[in-house]
This record gives sequence, structure tokens and C-alpha cells, in this order.
Amino acid sequence: MFVKVVKNNRGRPHTSFISIVQSYREDGKVKHRTVRNLGLFDDDQVPYIKAAFAKKKPRLVYDD
Repeated sequence: MFVKVVKNNRGRPHTSFISIVQSYREDGKVKHRTVRNLGLFDDDQVPYIKAAFAKKKPRLVYDD
């Protein structure tokens, strides 16, 4: 499963639609199945959504 991000070309600028998508094969072809639509997010929130669903969790805040 992965996070699919689609830029919003209509309506509010600097926003994206985000959904959780599952990859699978059917008759030898790769296909995607939408598991859950998360909705419309600002572009600055996208890295945090991706990090929340990543297999290897990245560090988003670093200590100085």
C-alpha cells in the first residue's frame, strides 16, 4: 500500500487530493485499488501524511 497524491488543478491553489492505494496484479497486469480517500490537503501537509503511512518512518524533527 502507498499514498497517492494528485495535485488539485481546480479550486484552491496549492492543494492536493490524497488517497491510500493498494497495488495488485490481475491477469499479469499491475492495477491499483483505492482503499481509502483521505481528501483535500494543503501541499505543506503532504510530507507528513506520506511519513505517517511509510513503512520506514523518517525523522521529521531534528534535534540541534
